[in-house]
Amino acid sequence: MNTMNHTPGALSGGATRISQTSSPGPAFISIVVPALNEERYIEACLESLVGQWPEGSYEILVLDGGSTDGTAAIVDAFHSRHASVVALANPRRTQSAAMNLAAQLASPRSTVLLRADAHALYPPDFARRCVAALLQSGATSVVVPMRTQSRPDGGMQHAIAVAQSSRLGNGGAAHRMGSVSGFVEHGHHAAFDRAFFRSIGGYDESFTHNEDAELDVRALAAGGRIWMCAEAPVVYYPRESLERLAAQYFRHGTGRARTLRKHHLRPRPRQLIPVAALGGCAAGLAIAPFGPMLAAVALLYPAACLGWGVVQTVRRGDARLMPAGLALMTMHLSWALGFIATYAKPRPRAMAQRFALPAATPMRWPADASQTTDER
Repeated sequence: MNTMNHTPGALSGGATRISQTSSPGPAFISIVVPALNEERYIEACLESLVGQWPEGSYEILVLDGGSTDGTAAIVDAFHSRHASVVALANPRRTQSAAMNLAAQLASPRSTVLLRADAHALYPPDFARRCVAALLQSGATSVVVPMRTQSRPDGGMQHAIAVAQSSRLGNGGAAHRMGSVSGFVEHGHHAAFDRAFFRSIGGYDESFTHNEDAELDVRALAAGGRIWMCAEAPVVYYPRESLERLAAQYFRHGTGRARTLRKHHLRPRPRQLIPVAALGGCAAGLAIAPFGPMLAAVALLYPAACLGWGVVQTVRRGDARLMPAGLALMTMHLSWALGFIATYAKPRPRAMAQRFALPAATPMRWPADASQTTDER
């Protein structure tokens, strides 16, 4: 196998923006699926992606960050049925590293990177709609709405999905609330002009979370444009326990704070509400021994969240939603803790070098790779 070697952070020589007339046939696209211990979700994800683009004009690259469950075996089985599915090792494990590897090692024919989450399901026309939006809008990337829902057997996951789908849970983010198509500043990443993605250095790999928003800041500063394709929503499955939800949102908070600090941006009012809620709870606990009546004011926030959960349960007639208020509090307070903890740290001296990854090692490479992925 001959891998493609690129200078870190540099655009391929002579690369130009993609256009509808750049080739006589459909654009060659690389669908990138970062994965780490996703045995419960990866098969359904791949099933929803296979066949979305003309055969011979796409590849699905599964970048595995070192799964210890059955993820690799499931991908192997998929390749036996669909040669377009290829597994690669992702030594740095994170989603940002996976996308950067794919940007380097995808087929030389590939002009579009389509990012797919192993925790999500994709409608049959997802690839077609995203690529069409990228070409027709003249944008450098396409984002899509995210519909959060639980698996049929989801217990706590069902309550978490309802909390994440609410305005109280997502702050009214456009890609969470189902916006209309148009140019935006940020959203759930879906498709990229590969040349432009590489020209701005790809994702900052020092970010484990919020790498998408950080990239969008740099993309807009470099003259890029981001198109929201409201016609291609994806179904996202949230965490299945409050413990995992807390860990996820703590990292979300740290990532958002790092993005703001790196680019000297001010937080938006909706981003300060969880911080205020955490501050109120902490202040209430601190003054409780000295002024119990005053400290009771701090109970308004948790009471409101728990009450919201009860209202959802009654309104929808679904007892599984009783913990939804707890999920709401977990998201808010964990995010705020991560946000504050990051702002309290000294500024890092320098960010990670762009595209500073070692060459990827193929985990399982098909003998007939040239038929589906060209020479690498």
